[in-house]
Amino acid sequence: MKPLAPLLALGCVAAALAAGAAGQAPRPERLGVFSAHGDVGAVKIAGSAAYDEAAGDYTLTASGANVWGTSDELHFAWKEIEGDFILQARVNFVSVGEPSSPDAASKPAHNPHRKVGLMARSSLDPASPHVTVTAHGDGLTALQFRRVQKGETEEIRSDRAGSDVLQLERRGNTWTALVARFGEPYAVSRVDDVKLGARAHVGIFLCSHEAEVVETAVLHNVRLIRPAPEGFTPYRDYLGSLVEVLDAETGRRRVVHTVADSMQAPNWTNDGRRLVMNRNGRIYSFELETRAVAEIDTAPMTRNNNDHALSFDGTMLGLSGGQPSTVWTVPAGGGTARQITPAGPSYLHGWSADGKLLAFTGQREGDYDIYVVPAGGGPERRLTTAPGLDDGPEFTPDGKWIYFNSTRSGRMQVWRMRPDGSGQEPLTFDDFNNWFPHVSPDGTRVVFITYGPEVAPDDHPWYKRVYLRTMPLDGGAPRVVAYVYGGQGSINVNSWAPDSRRLAFVSNSGELP
Repeated sequence: MKPLAPLLALGCVAAALAAGAAGQAPRPERLGVFSAHGDVGAVKIAGSAAYDEAAGDYTLTASGANVWGTSDELHFAWKEIEGDFILQARVNFVSVGEPSSPDAASKPAHNPHRKVGLMARSSLDPASPHVTVTAHGDGLTALQFRRVQKGETEEIRSDRAGSDVLQLERRGNTWTALVARFGEPYAVSRVDDVKLGARAHVGIFLCSHEAEVVETAVLHNVRLIRPAPEGFTPYRDYLGSLVEVLDAETGRRRVVHTVADSMQAPNWTNDGRRLVMNRNGRIYSFELETRAVAEIDTAPMTRNNNDHALSFDGTMLGLSGGQPSTVWTVPAGGGTARQITPAGPSYLHGWSADGKLLAFTGQREGDYDIYVVPAGGGPERRLTTAPGLDDGPEFTPDGKWIYFNSTRSGRMQVWRMRPDGSGQEPLTFDDFNNWFPHVSPDGTRVVFITYGPEVAPDDHPWYKRVYLRTMPLDGGAPRVVAYVYGGQGSINVNSWAPDSRRLAFVSNSGELP
């Protein structure tokens, strides 16, 4: 597989299209992840597009009578893609349109049907078949599509008004629209048998719905993803990995590193300067400022999995590895690893605040349960006995609780207990499957990864639609902070930054041709 850098094209910033004749031909100017942009249809006022690399913002301006009926007028940034894809973005109108000429003065300042969104077209012909996920100025969100050349546009309206998070997926000739108000789970619409051909023009668009009015929209968190194909075998085949940094307050994301295979599970160091991650059984340090990558010596354990954890003081690194997996420790800067648990399977997840205990998931008597063991080695102590899978134990910074996830209620839910195993109580109660709770350094909230109900409660597979959600430390309504294509390895370990605001995680994509 080739490197993913061409897929991301994060170093490309396109200038706005020069004002000229209306309806000018699209130009092959690169715009972030897209290869070209320009007007589609006989627009009266030329649109423009620009990409701000530092902010990750795509800014579109456009006029255009409509994207509807049998022909369209819009500004479009696209990449030609063969086969299946996922396109996602968060969208926002930032202008109220202004009339462009005196004879347009009587027109409304902006049209409630102005549209911004995600689009796939069979061609740049304004009458071509297309599929769009569209957010309107009045809050309407819809999956819209034209099945044939010069055919009428059809739509499936979402009941999720005011959605600003949009996703469009293609699987063959099946198209799925996922929309949400940021913080909430997706609402899903689907249409079958819309044929755009093997290659489609895929991208972002804007239409003012007024021929003589120009609107502006900004889109961020734009990701163009190649999902796992049919017949993909996890643990043998891998998609590329995008290491991302997330602002858990605003939801803004930034890609800081990419690899063409599997990099997983970022821990954030206490000084805020580095991430510690797993790749191909080895542990690596990634410098956020310089983007330098260096292997951390963990010999003789060189078959590490993605269950590793830094001690609260940052001096030690706990590891899980081998076959079956056992627990090891090593100085955080590298050195000779020491085996702690002689028995396996054992998967490490957390250190006690004082560094004296390690919390891990172990299979000893059929079920996986939560155990603690002295950090220097010694007898292990079992804390959970309920039937089902208990996993992901982590101590809180104040040492008062161990957070974990358990299937004992039928779904995988977030639980907590006292360090001696007493006071076991659930904190999530929904129809999703919630894994790997991580408490922020300031002890105020928890982040965890959420799979849909279609995934088995005791499974946390690769390459799925997942959410990262947060909630207060004592429980409450979870809030989605990231809409991710990932899963296994995305956030298996505590990846809060020291500021308790940012998170590191891994998303996934194959190479886009």
